[in-house]
Amino acid sequence: MVQQNGLDDAFAAVADPTRRQVLVRLTEGPAAVSELAAPFAMSVTGMAKHVRVLEDAGLVVTEKVGRTRLCRLGEERLEDAMAWISFYQRLWERRLDGMEAYFTLGLGKDDKGETA
Repeated sequence: MVQQNGLDDAFAAVADPTRRQVLVRLTEGPAAVSELAAPFAMSVTGMAKHVRVLEDAGLVVTEKVGRTRLCRLGEERLEDAMAWISFYQRLWERRLDGMEAYFTLGLGKDDKGETA
């Protein structure tokens, strides 16, 4: 099973559409908080609050460069989330494959040959 430490915060952080869009933007490379705020017509202070939630969740890492706060993806937490999702994806794929085999072999038919 996948370690779940910090995943609650990560999933809570990505529940907000603005923060999800910030993560998408950061896949292109690091960006200043002011740059992240621009597409949303949001104040730098408002965006800084979103960045802080992402940073607290481990999804974003920030670094002060002069007077600018530069943001980049926090890859370790993203990898943890992907591992958790992958675990359940494999689980459901196995279950669905088993169901498909059950019906393909005709085991899901009643006495009249109709699917149960």
